[in-house]
Amino acid sequence: MTTPPTLPVPPEPLPEPLVSEPFVSEPFVPEPFVPEPSDVDAYLRRIGAERPARADAAALRDLHLRHLRTVPFENLSIHLGEDIVLDEKALLDKVVGAGRGGFCYEVNTAFAVLLRGLGYRASLLQGRVIGPEGKPGIPYDHMALLVETAEGERWLADVGFGDHGHFPLAFDERADQEDPGGVFRIVATADGDLDVLRDGKPQYRLEPRPRELADFTAGAWYHRTSPDSHFTRSLICSLLTEDGRITLSDRKLITRAHDERSERELEGEAEVRDAYRDLFGIVLDALPVVRGVKSMDGEKPMGGEKPMSGEKPESGIHNSDPR
Repeated sequence: MTTPPTLPVPPEPLPEPLVSEPFVSEPFVPEPFVPEPSDVDAYLRRIGAERPARADAAALRDLHLRHLRTVPFENLSIHLGEDIVLDEKALLDKVVGAGRGGFCYEVNTAFAVLLRGLGYRASLLQGRVIGPEGKPGIPYDHMALLVETAEGERWLADVGFGDHGHFPLAFDERADQEDPGGVFRIVATADGDLDVLRDGKPQYRLEPRPRELADFTAGAWYHRTSPDSHFTRSLICSLLTEDGRITLSDRKLITRAHDERSERELEGEAEVRDAYRDLFGIVLDALPVVRGVKSMDGEKPMGGEKPMSGEKPESGIHNSDPR
């Protein structure tokens, strides 16, 4: 009797290959800078405000107005040879510790830090200022703030555009918004951006996407170095008052009160120093000097230049001398 042949045992099937999900790195979002309580207290003293009991809209309006009346819009650092550092702590030291102001990147960043320390959510928005011909400027030409209250209300705050609104604007409102500074409206564009209008005239175009402070480095560098930026071509220090506005443009003191406007040329360095100290709270070791620089149009003098838009020197910050 013959033994039947042994059949080979079929191999076990190979396991299914493991298919892993593609690796997608999460974008790095740095934590927003939050000041120490002592820094918040010092900032509140700087603008003459009490610590609000709640991070609501009423307190935001009060803080916004007080900031405009105590922290000047100024570009003195550019003409003093001082470095402009986009760093939250450095800007707190400048605005609070040194009693200075700054242009939009500086004062709006500092204000955002204060608001975060008080319980608001504050995001930085990049804007492009609309020029006299209706064309937007360079990217990151301007900085404004999207502020969210404890109740979830969203507001557009801007303490860095010179003669502008006195109070924040309701961010999601598309109708006219009355303000002591004019009638404002936020208009959505076809591309999803937002145009901010004052008395029917576009002021700047905002991207609603929040940005990081470092994103504004190129815009700030342009405005403090380019001969085609009005900030390098003129001196400005401007402050909202209870009945108008005071502006020192080089040595010309411009005062607006109750819709009346006056100009006076200051005589001598001592009077200029006194004006910076007494009107704006700025004590200077040396006076800023505007020097001629070459632009794309050739040599241009720095002081006493006409506002680009033809407006009065104390109106509109980015479109003319005093923002």
